[in-house]
Amino acid sequence: MNFDDTLEDVGSFGTFQLVLIVLLASPRIVLPCHFLLNNFIAAVPPHRCDISQLDHGALWRNLSEAQRVAVSVPLNDDGEPQGCRMFATPQFQMLENISDADKLPTTACQHGWTYLNHSSSFSLATEWDLVCDWKHLPKMTSTIFFIGVMMGAVVFGVLSDNYGRKRCLLASYIIGMTFGFCSAFAKSYVMFAALRFLSGVGLTGISITAFTLNMEWVDAAHRSLVCVISSLMWSLGNMLLGASAYLVQDWRALVMTVTSPLILATLTWWWLPESSRWLLANGRVEEAEFYLDKCAAMNKRGKLSTKLKLQVKPSKVQKYTYLHLVKTPKLRRLTLIMGLVWYGVAVTYYGISLNIVGFGVNIYLTHFIFAAIEVPAKLLIYVLINKIGRRKCLAGTLILTGSCIAINIILPKDLWHLRSAVAIIGKGLSEASFTTVFLYTTELFPTVLRQNGLGFTGFTSRVGVSVAPLILLMEEAWLLLPQVVLGVGAVVFGLVAMLLPETLGARLPETIDDVEKRGSPAPTKPSGVLLGATMEHVEDHKE
Repeated sequence: MNFDDTLEDVGSFGTFQLVLIVLLASPRIVLPCHFLLNNFIAAVPPHRCDISQLDHGALWRNLSEAQRVAVSVPLNDDGEPQGCRMFATPQFQMLENISDADKLPTTACQHGWTYLNHSSSFSLATEWDLVCDWKHLPKMTSTIFFIGVMMGAVVFGVLSDNYGRKRCLLASYIIGMTFGFCSAFAKSYVMFAALRFLSGVGLTGISITAFTLNMEWVDAAHRSLVCVISSLMWSLGNMLLGASAYLVQDWRALVMTVTSPLILATLTWWWLPESSRWLLANGRVEEAEFYLDKCAAMNKRGKLSTKLKLQVKPSKVQKYTYLHLVKTPKLRRLTLIMGLVWYGVAVTYYGISLNIVGFGVNIYLTHFIFAAIEVPAKLLIYVLINKIGRRKCLAGTLILTGSCIAINIILPKDLWHLRSAVAIIGKGLSEASFTTVFLYTTELFPTVLRQNGLGFTGFTSRVGVSVAPLILLMEEAWLLLPQVVLGVGAVVFGLVAMLLPETLGARLPETIDDVEKRGSPAPTKPSGVLLGATMEHVEDHKE
C-alpha cells in the first residue's frame, strides 16, 4: 500500500489539512515582506548638500533659504538642485540668473546632506548618509540578505530531511524573528548588513519547509489547490508590505512591523504536525501512526488502528545528503535541469520586482499593483496546471514573461500607460511561474530527498536573486541591456523546462528508485521505503 492510499483512508483534504494551511499562513506572509523589503528601506529620497552650517557674512544671513540654496548648489538639467555637488564658494551672482553656472568651480558636499521632505530615519540612506559615492550600499544589503537565504537553503535542506520538517520550522522561526528584530536596532551599516544576512539564513527555512509540509499531507488531486492557497499568502504579504511601508515611513519600525507575525507563528508551532510521510520514510512508525490517527479524528473518519510495517529493515533506513541527488542518472538529470529552471524563474521575478520605479506612480502604489496582479495570475494558473499540466505551464509562463519584456523594449516611452500594463502582465506571469515551479519541484523529488532537492534549487534560485540587482546595474552601460538579458533568459529557461517529465495526476515519489523508474512499466511490487501496511478500521460511529 502506498502512503497516498493510507492518506486517503484518514482524509487527504479535510479539516486537518485546512488547519495546517492556516497555521503556516503567518510565516508565509512574512517571507515577501523581508524578501522585498529593500524596495523601501533602501530607497534614496531627493537630497542636496547641507548648507545650514555655512555662514558667509551679513549678505548671506539676509538671504532666504531658497536664495541660499541658489547661490550654494548647482542645478541639474531638470532644474532641481544637484544631490552630490556644491559651489566651492557662494555664487551670489546666481541671484541674477547667470546662465554659465556649469563653468563655476564645485566641490563635494562638505557638511552632509539635506533630504527633501523626509526624516533622517526614513531609510538606510538617510540614516547613515549612504548617497553619492556610497549610493550602492543600501541596495547591496539586498544581495547580502539573499546570500544568507542561499546559505540557509543549503543548511535547512539537509536538516529538514534528516531531523524533520517541524523541528526545522521552529529553528527558522526563532532565527528569523531574533535577527529580524535585532536588525531594527542596528547602530551601523555593517551591523545591519550582518544581521540581515543571518535573518536570511533563518527565513529560508520557512520558505522551503512550510511548503513541503503542506504538500506531504495532501493527495495528488489537491496538491495544486494547496500550492495556490499557500502561494496566495505570499501575495497577501506582498500587498501588506506596500501598505505597511506607506503607513510606517521609518525603516526601523517597518522592519519590526514585518517581522512581528513570526511571534504568532512561534506560539502556534506546538500545534503543527510532523510529516507522517517523512516519519515513515525514516522508520519512525509509531510517531507516524500518532499523526495519522490525529488526521483521521479531525477529518471525522473515525479512530484508526494501524499496523504499519516498513518493507525495509531498520538498518537500511539511511541518512540522505546532497550527493544522493547526483548518484543516479535520472535524478542527476532532474537536479541539473531544476537548478537551471529555478535560477531562471528567480532572476526573472526579482529582476522585475526590484525595478518598481519609472511607471508614472509612486513606489508604494507600484509595489501594491505588482503584488495585486499576482492574485488573478495564480487563480488562472490553478486552472491551467490541472488542464494542461505542470511542464507546459512552467515553460509557457516563462516564455510569455520574456515576451512581455521584449514588447516593452520595443514600445516607445511616451506610451507609458501601455508599457505599465505590459509590465504588470509580465509581473503576474513571472509570479505564476514561481507558483508552478514550487509545486512541480515537490512532485519531482522523492520524499527521502525532497528537502535536499528544495535546498539545492533554493540555492540556485538565490543565486538568481543575488544576480538580479547586478543585472539592473547594466543600464549604466546600455539602458536597455537589463531588459534584453532578462527577456532572453526567461525564454531560454522556459525552453529548458520542457525537458522535464510531466507530473499531473501522479503520486508523489517516495524513494530514489521511484524517480529512476518514472516512465518505466509499473513494477509488480511497490518500491521502497514506505508502506506495506494493512489497515484495520474500527467501524465508524453510525449516524
